[in-house]
Amino acid sequence: MECDEKLVRFRQAHLNPFNKQPGQGQHDQEAGDDLSCRDSLLGLSHGDPGFQCSERMMDLGLAEDHFSRPVGLFLASDIQQLRQAIEECKQVILELPEHSERQKDAVVRLIHLRLKLQELKDPSEDEPNIRVLLEHRFYKEKSKSVKQTCDKCNAIIWGLIQTWYTCTGCYYRCHSKCLNLISKPCVRSKVSHQAEYELTICPETGLDSQDYRCAECRAPISLRGVPSEARQCDYTGLYYCGNCHWNDLAIIPARVIHNWDFEPRKVSRCSMRYLALMVSRPVLKLREINPLLFNYVEELVEIRKLRQDILLMKPYFITCKEAMEARLLLQLQDRQHFVENDEMYSLQDLVDIQTGRLSCSLTEIHTLFAKHIKLDCERCQAKGFVCELCKEGDVLFPFDSHTSVCTDCSAVFHRDCYYDNSTTCPRCVRLSLRKQSLFRGPSAEEQA
Repeated sequence: MECDEKLVRFRQAHLNPFNKQPGQGQHDQEAGDDLSCRDSLLGLSHGDPGFQCSERMMDLGLAEDHFSRPVGLFLASDIQQLRQAIEECKQVILELPEHSERQKDAVVRLIHLRLKLQELKDPSEDEPNIRVLLEHRFYKEKSKSVKQTCDKCNAIIWGLIQTWYTCTGCYYRCHSKCLNLISKPCVRSKVSHQAEYELTICPETGLDSQDYRCAECRAPISLRGVPSEARQCDYTGLYYCGNCHWNDLAIIPARVIHNWDFEPRKVSRCSMRYLALMVSRPVLKLREINPLLFNYVEELVEIRKLRQDILLMKPYFITCKEAMEARLLLQLQDRQHFVENDEMYSLQDLVDIQTGRLSCSLTEIHTLFAKHIKLDCERCQAKGFVCELCKEGDVLFPFDSHTSVCTDCSAVFHRDCYYDNSTTCPRCVRLSLRKQSLFRGPSAEEQA
């Protein structure tokens, strides 16, 4: 009975750091006696692994150091060093050639140094709201009910008792204790500087080229699973450990472009974040990468025709006051590249083409635009054409399906009339004669 009471007192003194009494030395001595008593009760020695495991279990919750202030209390020398680094970075920027890649990298470095200085100047909270590490811009999350997984240690983030951060650029999530352990730069910086896909299908080089180590954290890996299982990323072709490769599934751009294959494949966490950030960026020029794809995918031909028609409608909207007030071109604000060219595609465009969503939405927008030009707006109707070859029929527009457009002067004709006519374009002839008369006029006056 006496040993049980001592064991209870030991646990209270050892587990609750706020119940320390003024006579701390005496309690520490009693705790040592209680420890020996507890060991005798449990049959454990200090060298026994069970004893160490029990200690770790009791320290659960305190090891993460939720009650201390590891950040926020900074010395003045840290701020002085940062200010000196900022001044040196400014001098480097002035010395480097303008608009060079090195100068751009130096400017990015200067921005991160200033953000870090601002963070050090504000020690008012136990955990700062903003942390900048390796081009990551971490914000402290306030949600306590959502359960997330740390991208660094692969453990669950318990929002009620743990502080955690999310990068606003690549959405990297981690515990506050894992921030200083991050070794991978933010993926958004790569997207900003080098926005392009790997267009070779699973470019594998073998584990020996990686020295049998994880491509990201350099941990030892092997195909036998000892000491850690090697998992291949279908996007990069490299091998990763279980902490860096969670068997996430993603659509591979190279397989879509070359095989029109949209089946998701297993990729690493880094590739998953990169593909998620790149999915809406129009960086795929299909006519150059795989021009034969248009011969086998009918939906691509249909989408290309709709995009070409929208580009022909764009000059009408730019010069139309009613169209500008109605903001018709904002119908395509999610796909801004559709009103700039008809060649570039994003991976999301190809996915929507395959599912049929893009064809339906783009057809509706095309109908709305054509209705404004041909029926609703008198100004746009006045900019139509009359076929100068047959001089019959209704007003023609360059986006009509039964018309052809002169490549030189942009005049519009009936398709049958244009291809049956053996002579040149009447408007081109008229413009040519007008230019000749303008050149002849001043010369005739000089001779007179």
